[in-house]
Amino acid sequence: MMKHLVVSGVLVALLPGCSAVGSFLRKDPASKVVVAEKMIEPAAEVDTAALAPATTAPPPPPAARTVEALDTTTPEQRAAAVAPPKVPNKNLGKTVVSLGSPTEPGLWMKTPLVKNEAQGRVTNPANGKSSLVTLLPLDGPATAGSRMSLPALRLIGASLTDLTEVQVALEG
Repeated sequence: MMKHLVVSGVLVALLPGCSAVGSFLRKDPASKVVVAEKMIEPAAEVDTAALAPATTAPPPPPAARTVEALDTTTPEQRAAAVAPPKVPNKNLGKTVVSLGSPTEPGLWMKTPLVKNEAQGRVTNPANGKSSLVTLLPLDGPATAGSRMSLPALRLIGASLTDLTEVQVALEG
């Protein structure tokens, strides 16, 4: 019995380190994006560093409980995110999205369609609305669903409580 308690205690102590390893592995500064097991070079004319401010936002206040309070993107960020792309996008496919954590700020989508962080565009085929987002890798097969930030779902006119099929493309 004592042996089980010691092993359980060690496992509980090591568990927080798992998320740190995952965070470290996701921050790969490689110049290539892995998509559906294929290497794709980002378009040279697209400055992804310039796109990042359009998809980031400060965290919501701890007391935030409404959609408006949880969405900390600025009107300027929302306008930049819905602006049409200047160059053609590289289509990645369709996925079904649900609401991700409403307390994670910014315009993002966690999806198995990418293996590295990249800038992309998500389009709601039901109404044609699209948004620039940061595409974040999510473990699972390419046919698995995705999670999207509250501000991004609002920009594409998708329900916060339903599952919505969206078209995903790399920006540029």
